[in-house]
Amino acid sequence: MGIYIGIAIVVLLLLWLISVYNRLVKLKNRVRNNWSQVDVVLKNRFDLIPNLVETVAGYAAHEKETLSRITEMRTKYVSAGSVQEKAEANGEMAGLLGRLMVVAESYPDLKANENFLYLKQQLTAIEEKIRFARQFYNDTVEALNTVIMSFPANLVAGMFGFREETFFHIDEAEKSAPRVKF
Repeated sequence: MGIYIGIAIVVLLLLWLISVYNRLVKLKNRVRNNWSQVDVVLKNRFDLIPNLVETVAGYAAHEKETLSRITEMRTKYVSAGSVQEKAEANGEMAGLLGRLMVVAESYPDLKANENFLYLKQQLTAIEEKIRFARQFYNDTVEALNTVIMSFPANLVAGMFGFREETFFHIDEAEKSAPRVKF
């Protein structure tokens, strides 16, 4: 009878271990998938920006510094390796987009340009997608990190090398930018 109890305890512990491990794998894959979604919408924004820059550049040739910085930020984002590096590039880009919109305010003909209006509309839609994707990513990171830090799941996480993921933080400058209104 004692041996059956011992076997039952070992089986239950093994089933628990498998369950926790599978939950960690599932959450880790969700984090990767959700980051991929954030990355896609950020890339869409960075792909849209050269068109927006070209449209504004035709009207504001003297704003070369802002326009060239936007191009640099796009390159920085594409070459970034970590979530933190991409978040930093995104924050800088958001600030530059805000400046670009201020430049656009100064040109009444530009504000009425169909191409500019279309691009502005696309940018607004992408900004909304970015907010949703970032929130969804951060929610998934929170779920994974909570499991990794909770006892006794933290023992399994430590045994199998699961680590906490980084939240996609925004800096103070990005919290108010870009403000796309005309």
